[in-house]
Amino acid sequence: GPPGAPAPRRRTAWAEGVDRLKAGATTEPGRLRIIGAVLALLVVAFGATTAWQMTDRSAAADDVLHSSQPLSADAADIYRSLADANTAASSGFLAGGQEPEAARDRYERDIRNAADKLVTAATSTDPGTRSAETIARLNKLLPQYKGLIERARANNRQGFPLGGAYLRYANEKMQTEMLPAAEDLYKTENQRLRDDYDSATPYPWIAIALGVLALGGLAWAQRRNYRRTNRVFNQGLLAATAASTVVLLWLVVGHTVARSGLSSSYDHGVRSLNVLHDASIASLKARGSENLTLVSRGAETVSVKGETKDKYDVDFQQEMTELAGKLNAAYSLADGEGDTTGRAPVTKANDSMKEWRKRHQDAREQDDSGNYQGALDKIIGSKKDKPTGECFDLVDKNLDTALVHEQRQFSDKASGGLDAMTGLPVGAAALAVLAAAGAVFGIGRRLSEYR
Repeated sequence: GPPGAPAPRRRTAWAEGVDRLKAGATTEPGRLRIIGAVLALLVVAFGATTAWQMTDRSAAADDVLHSSQPLSADAADIYRSLADANTAASSGFLAGGQEPEAARDRYERDIRNAADKLVTAATSTDPGTRSAETIARLNKLLPQYKGLIERARANNRQGFPLGGAYLRYANEKMQTEMLPAAEDLYKTENQRLRDDYDSATPYPWIAIALGVLALGGLAWAQRRNYRRTNRVFNQGLLAATAASTVVLLWLVVGHTVARSGLSSSYDHGVRSLNVLHDASIASLKARGSENLTLVSRGAETVSVKGETKDKYDVDFQQEMTELAGKLNAAYSLADGEGDTTGRAPVTKANDSMKEWRKRHQDAREQDDSGNYQGALDKIIGSKKDKPTGECFDLVDKNLDTALVHEQRQFSDKASGGLDAMTGLPVGAAALAVLAAAGAVFGIGRRLSEYR
C-alpha cells in the first residue's frame, strides 16, 4: 500500500477456516467430506445416546429385581414379624402361668427375624435417609418392647394381675410406635421401588429419534450417490445403514420386551404382594386384638354410637373387615382361570376368615354370658373346641403360600425384563462405531475418485 497507510488487519484463523469451508462446500469433494462428517457424527451420537439411556434403564431394572423389591419385601417382613410377635405374646399370656412352648418359640422366632431383617435393611440403606432414621428408631424400640413382655410374663407366672397391664402397655407400644414406624419404612421402600420402575420403563425417545435421523441421513446420502453416479450400492454406506437398522430395531424391540416384562412384574407381582402383605398384617392384628379382648376383660372400652364397647373387640371387627377387603382384592389380582395356582390359597384363606368370624362370635357370646373359660377355649382351646386360633393359623398359612407364589411371579417377569436389556448398551455402542466407520469408508471411496 502507499507509504504511511495502516497495515491491513490480519484475518483470524477462525475466519480463514470458515472461508475454506465455504469454498470447499462449493466443490463435490468438499461436500462429500461434510456429508461424511455429519453422517459419522449422527451415527456415533445415536450409539452413544442408546448406550447411555439403556445403561440407565438397565441399572434401574437391576435395582428393581435385586435391591428395591427385596428391601420392600424385607420391610413388609419386619412389619409382619413384629405384629406376629405381638400376637404370639398375647396367645402365650392367655394360656396362663405355664406359657406353651410353641407360643414362646414363635415369639422368639419373630423377634429374631425382625432384628435380622433390620440389620439387613440398615446395611442396604444410605445413612441420613428417612429409612435409616426409621430403622434406628425400631432398633431402639425393640429391646424396650421385649423388656415389657418379659415383665408381663414374670407377673403372669406368679399370678399377679399386673402382668395384664404390662402386656397391654407392650401392645400399646407396638401399635402406636413400632408398627407405625415399620409401616413408614414399608411405604418408603415401596415408593423407592415405584421410582425404580419409573426409571426403567420409559421409552428412550432421544435415542430412537437420533436413530431415525441417522437412518434418514444415510438413506439421503445413498440416494444422492445413486443420482450422481448411477451406482445402486455403496458398500460402506450400506453397511452403516444395516448396522444402524440393527441398533434401532434392537433398541425398540428389546426395550418393548423389557418394558412389558417389568410392567407385568409390577401388575401381577408387586401389586399382589402389597395386597397380600396388607391382608397378612390385618389378620395378625385381628388375632392380637382378639387375644387382648380376653386379657383386658373389659378394662378398656370405647363409645361407639353412644354404646360402650370393648376397645379390643371393636379393633378386631375393623381389622377383620380390612382383611376381607384385602382378600377380595388379592383374588382379583391373582392369576386368571387358566392358572388357579395364585387364586387357590387366597380362596382357602377367605373361607378360613369367614369361619373365624363365626367362631369369634361364639366366643364373645360365652364371654358376655360370664363363661370366661368357655370363651378362652373358643380362642386358644384344643381342636375339639373348634378354636378361632385354628382359623387364624389357616389364614396365615395360606397367605404365606400365596406370597411365595406371587414373589416367584414377580422374579420371573422382572428377570425376563432385565434379560431383554442385556448386552444392548455395549452392543449398540459397538455397532454404532462400525456404522460410523462404514459411513466414512463409503464416502472415502467416492472421494478417491476425485484424486
